[in-house]
Amino acid sequence: MKLYLTGHDYKYAVEQILLTLYPDQRPEYPEGPPQGERMEVSLLKDGEQVTARCALHLAGGSWQGEDSLPLSRLTGPLEEASLCQRLIKNAVYRAALASGLPRPPWGALTGVRPGKLMTPLLSAGLDEAQALSRFTEAYDVTPERARLCLDASRETLDSAVSLRPGDVCLYVGIPFCPTRCAYCSFVSQSVEKSMALVEPFLSALEQEIAATAEQVRRLGLRAVSLYMGGGTPTTLSAGQLDRLCGLLEEAFDLSALREYTVEAGRPDTISVDKLSVLRRHGVDRVSVNPQTMSDTVLAAIGRRHTAADILRALEAVRRVGGFAVNMDLIAGLPADSLEGFASTVEQVLALAPENITVHTLSIKRGSRIALEGALLPDGEEVAAMLALAGARLRPAGYGPYYLYRQKFMSGGFENVGWTKKGYKNLYNICIMEELCSILAMGAGGSTKLIGPAGGKNIRLTAPKYPLEYCGSIQRTCAAKEKIGEFYRQGSREE
Repeated sequence: MKLYLTGHDYKYAVEQILLTLYPDQRPEYPEGPPQGERMEVSLLKDGEQVTARCALHLAGGSWQGEDSLPLSRLTGPLEEASLCQRLIKNAVYRAALASGLPRPPWGALTGVRPGKLMTPLLSAGLDEAQALSRFTEAYDVTPERARLCLDASRETLDSAVSLRPGDVCLYVGIPFCPTRCAYCSFVSQSVEKSMALVEPFLSALEQEIAATAEQVRRLGLRAVSLYMGGGTPTTLSAGQLDRLCGLLEEAFDLSALREYTVEAGRPDTISVDKLSVLRRHGVDRVSVNPQTMSDTVLAAIGRRHTAADILRALEAVRRVGGFAVNMDLIAGLPADSLEGFASTVEQVLALAPENITVHTLSIKRGSRIALEGALLPDGEEVAAMLALAGARLRPAGYGPYYLYRQKFMSGGFENVGWTKKGYKNLYNICIMEELCSILAMGAGGSTKLIGPAGGKNIRLTAPKYPLEYCGSIQRTCAAKEKIGEFYRQGSREE
């Protein structure tokens, strides 16, 4: 869509709300006077008010939206930028609704972390009813989504008070999978095509583990959670997993760990030998991720296993013992239906995992689903799938403990982690709500350093592809010095 901005340069805010409301549109900034289908977005400070206006010209019609607030609210540069961007988003949102666009489930809210807006309301002393009212009024979020966010924010606050300065989470990324799923855009290599890269990758990872651990020791940081994701870590052999877990134990003091998670997401990578290795090294949580219990849908998304294989994998997990289990489901997969999704939910509930994560399909540009234009359930059917999941999970003893959103999600919905009492995963809360630093190792690993309240956060990323990661390992290890610089700077500021 053609965008024309007047009186401001908040391009990112305009693009965020554009992609939220019109995910098929892409922003354009043409030269010359406004013409054709377009969005004109202005920001004007006049007298005692600052006002954002949007004129939407689409499909032969024109619609207006605006929002304003007193200039006295703009108390500093950061506050001004935040509030002006919110005005702009609200103006665009109101113009879109005036044009007949159905109200999105998350209203005018953009971004991946709704909890970052709800949690401060509770922290400020509002009771839950007041927080819900303020949240829904500010962003026009539906009551159902606001309640989900409130439930997750309650868990965030509970986790936040349990952390102390210097607590960190560790992440290890293993970028290999047996095959690539049709919905996936993660940087992962099929071991069918890249088995020769596994050993060089592990050798490079060993160097990064050592460099990260040196910073942790120097700074006196305390690892409270270790999460091994990917890709699919259990693509590695039992011997390789034993080597990797041993390296982590030697490098880091893991005595304060509250949880140790390994994604064993693909049942075709799970064996008793591998699970026994993980348990011997203290792993106490694994993900066995069916996504669906329909063989037809599994085939449609490129999974080379059946629902029966999922049952066998879970039986192996329970036989080894000592693991809390997470199972991921995805609403909106190709070849799925409301009836099929309902059957999946019932089958997974019968297996009684400690956590169930209900994802909404996110149609990533690099995925096979996007490239091939697969036929998918529409937004209304996805909404019904998610409503059904919530209606069944709550009575079964599960509650929401974290949630996040992504771009290009079917129907504009969300991903929600549900847990039985006492089994919430601290890492998931910390990474979504930025409660503490995440120190990442592995290809595509993204270290997020979280400063004290009001401080600046920074991100350090490693090369995405295994071959590139191996070739750049010296630079990646050298960049770990920035962890020390970040924490030492924080100490000086305090």
